[in-house]
Amino acid sequence: MKKPPVSGLIVIAVWPLLHAQQEVKAPVFRDAATHQSLVPILREASGNDPMKKLQKSEGADPAKENQPQNLIESSDLISFQGLTTLVPKRAIMQLPEKFKDRINNHTPGNRVVGWLEFHAMNRGWITTVEISRSQAGGREALAEDLSEQLTKSKNMVVTVLDSGPISSMPYRGDEKQQQEDIDK
Repeated sequence: MKKPPVSGLIVIAVWPLLHAQQEVKAPVFRDAATHQSLVPILREASGNDPMKKLQKSEGADPAKENQPQNLIESSDLISFQGLTTLVPKRAIMQLPEKFKDRINNHTPGNRVVGWLEFHAMNRGWITTVEISRSQAGGREALAEDLSEQLTKSKNMVVTVLDSGPISSMPYRGDEKQQQEDIDK
């Protein structure tokens, strides 16, 4: 294979640069904007406010209706050996009698830690079950073998989604079947 001559490659690379220098245009200077020139532009812009064309919303203000809930009231506190963590209500699927004193029994002075840290230190008595979002919403049932395994477990069982605790609603069944049952 022959190599192209080096001088030909240099001419090809430099040619656009030589023509670009010939096409340089002189800069255009404009007057600075003054107050008198900006006032009419501002008046025209404020007269064309698109927000004035919108219809008034009806009903209650959603910002006032959907106030955030109290985090403590919507959570269960799990405390053990000077540590406390929060999990959403209904995230604890199974709670054996021997662990009931560790739920919602926060001792003042306990250090509040995140779920991952608390679970890492208490894996001996806490078991997690990874569920999907549809299972958490009650639209899909848990696997039968998992349900049997949970009933045999002697640990506290917490439902998680992507390693974080999540509330789980009971299975509602097939929505079509529910509608048929209601119609009967």
